[in-house]
Amino acid sequence: MLHAANIKTGRFTSPHLIDRWDCITIAERTVDKSLFCEVEEMVRSRDSNVHDKASEFEILTATAFEVLTRARVDIGVIEVGLGGKEDATNIIEDPLVTVVTKIGKDHQTILGDTVEAIARHKAGIFKHGVPCVVDSTSQEAALQVLRRTAQEVEAGPLLQVPLDHGHGNPTLEALFRDHDMEHHQRTNVLIAYHAAWLAVQQTAPMMQASALLAGVDQVCWPGRLQTVDLTTLAGRAEPVILDGAHNAQSAEILASYVNKKVRLRHRPVTWMVGVSAGKNIRELLSSLAQHHDNIVAVEFGPVDGMPWVSAADAALILDDARSLGVVGSMKNAGPNVVDAIQWAAKIAAGDPMVIAGSLYLVSDVLRLLRQRKAE
Repeated sequence: MLHAANIKTGRFTSPHLIDRWDCITIAERTVDKSLFCEVEEMVRSRDSNVHDKASEFEILTATAFEVLTRARVDIGVIEVGLGGKEDATNIIEDPLVTVVTKIGKDHQTILGDTVEAIARHKAGIFKHGVPCVVDSTSQEAALQVLRRTAQEVEAGPLLQVPLDHGHGNPTLEALFRDHDMEHHQRTNVLIAYHAAWLAVQQTAPMMQASALLAGVDQVCWPGRLQTVDLTTLAGRAEPVILDGAHNAQSAEILASYVNKKVRLRHRPVTWMVGVSAGKNIRELLSSLAQHHDNIVAVEFGPVDGMPWVSAADAALILDDARSLGVVGSMKNAGPNVVDAIQWAAKIAAGDPMVIAGSLYLVSDVLRLLRQRKAE
């Protein structure tokens, strides 16, 4: 939206998708590898001269902030790495606006086992006098924590979207209808729109709100309900859904989409699933897989720059699938992602095929597709 409104925008998101540096963009273009490496080396050099060494994510965050500073962006969109309160990105003292999207259970070993505990971490990004935009479809227990924290830090106005601002914009309503958006997609667009508008009012007060809406038509987020062509990898002509759903909340959303728009009556869906170690596999599969579906379990490869991330044993995925009553064809592909793709494509034939369970698996698939395209 900001880019469509001709605002020079920088973005820092994590994890990266294919290359370590694609987590940083300037005006919707990935930062050059050479610049990223130059700045990262400078940050590491400075870090070597201090006693308390920075973590890898702190190094990455400092690199991103330096790149955005050099680019002189008008607005920077910064995604928290984990939680909020104690995240490296939370060093920003005076943001234009803070945003908390829908809160679900994830990273419980660090953030806590309840939505209230997780919400307390998320609310840690609220700042004195700074407006907040929150997803009002979160559980009420989480919303109460957000409201209370906003009051305690004397944050600016707290907008609950879509509860407070869900309707009334005919242009947005038309876009929702024309693109047949799912409920969660509509909510995400509304949150992005209101957050962007709050930011723009402070940086470009003469701009009309309608200028932001031109960007909705152009939104494409790799790894989120993405459709890919696996012809070069598996000879499959039919489209395949690629989604980074990795917890119960995102799995429910993906399952709803697949069941409504992809699944064929009385026909199985073939799932290619890879999950990070420590995730609740059973919870994930209980939303995705139905009784007669097929599943190939796979282990994604090492994640560049994130040595603490590892894949769950593929055998555990199949064990949980069987315990849930799934009786379709199954395969343990181990760490062989290409083998998993080819088996899934063959078993699925013309029926639906979905790859899910982790953004790291999404990365492996997109990287393989890029390699084949370059050959």
